[in-house]
Amino acid sequence: MTAAQHDAISHSAFDTDFKHLRVRRLAGRIGAEIHDLALSGSLDDAVFGELRAALLKHKVVFLRGQSHLDDAEHQAFGARFGKTVAHPTVPAREGTRIFELDASKGGGRADSWHTDVTFIDAFPKISILRGVTIPAYGGDTVWASTVAAYEGLPDDLKRLADGLWAVHSNDYDYGAQRADVDPSRLAHHQKVFVSAVFEAEHPLVHVHPETGERALLLGHFIKRISGLSSTESARIFEILQSRVIRLENTVRWNWRQDDVAIWDNRATQHYAINDYGSQPRVVRRVTVEGEVAVSLDGRRSRTCTRPEAVNDEQIRQVIAQSA
Repeated sequence: MTAAQHDAISHSAFDTDFKHLRVRRLAGRIGAEIHDLALSGSLDDAVFGELRAALLKHKVVFLRGQSHLDDAEHQAFGARFGKTVAHPTVPAREGTRIFELDASKGGGRADSWHTDVTFIDAFPKISILRGVTIPAYGGDTVWASTVAAYEGLPDDLKRLADGLWAVHSNDYDYGAQRADVDPSRLAHHQKVFVSAVFEAEHPLVHVHPETGERALLLGHFIKRISGLSSTESARIFEILQSRVIRLENTVRWNWRQDDVAIWDNRATQHYAINDYGSQPRVVRRVTVEGEVAVSLDGRRSRTCTRPEAVNDEQIRQVIAQSA
C-alpha cells in the first residue's frame, strides 16, 4: 500500500457530518475519537452542539490530552449537558458531585457489563469519565451499543423483548458477576454501594428520548424480569445480554493519562477490564441527570423501593446531593 492510499483510507474514517469538529470513527457500530478539542464549560455553542450530535450518533466519544481539566472544570463541562448529580450511595469527592473509582479501594473496579445507575427510574443520561492515574498496561474499557444490539435481534426476539419489564437494583448478586471476588471489594459493595437499597422497574426495550432509537435496557443491575421465575429471568437475560456484548457491537479504549470518555448512558453498556493487577488506576466521573425511561407503548419506568420509604421528591434530593 502506498502512502497516498494509506492516507486516503485514514481520511475515510473521519465523519464528514461535522463542520467544527474532527471526528474519527473507531469501530463500525459505536465509538469515535474527537481530535484537536479542549473541553471546558465555556465551549462555543456551535462546537458544543456538534459535540452533542457526535455523541448521539456514535454513542461514546473519546478525547486525548485533556490535562487542563481539574475537578471544577470537569463539572462545569458536564453541566453543559444538564444537571450534574452525585452517585446515590457512594460518597462524592469533597466539595464536588464527582464519583471517583480508585482501584486501590474496594469499589474501584467496574468489571461487569452495566448501564450506570439503572436502579433508579430516571437513570443518568450522560457520563463523562476522566483518566487521572492510568496503569502502564491493562485497564482498558469496552463500550457496547444497546441500540445496535436491539436492531440486530431477529423479529421474534424483538417481539419478546418489546413486552418485557425488569426490576433493577443496586442490591444485586455482586459475586455472581465475577470469577474472582476480592473480599475487600465485596465488603465495599455491601457496606457502601448498598448502604441504601434502590429498585426501579424498567422496560427491557426503551425509546431514546432524543434520537427516537430503540435500545435494550439490561446490564448487571437487573434483579429479575417481571412476572417470570428466577430461572426464566436468567435464561432470557442471558440470551438478550449476549446480543448486547457481541464484539461487533463494541469499541475498546486504551486509556492514556488525561483522556476523557463521554458516553450516552441511554444507548450503551460498558465494562472496565480488570487486568492491571495492583497497579494504581484512578478515574473520575461526572454524571448528568436523566429522564424516566419510556417503553414502546408509552409506559414510564417506576420506582419500586426507595430508602426509608421517602417520596419521589426526597429521593431526587438524595440523588442530587453528595452522600
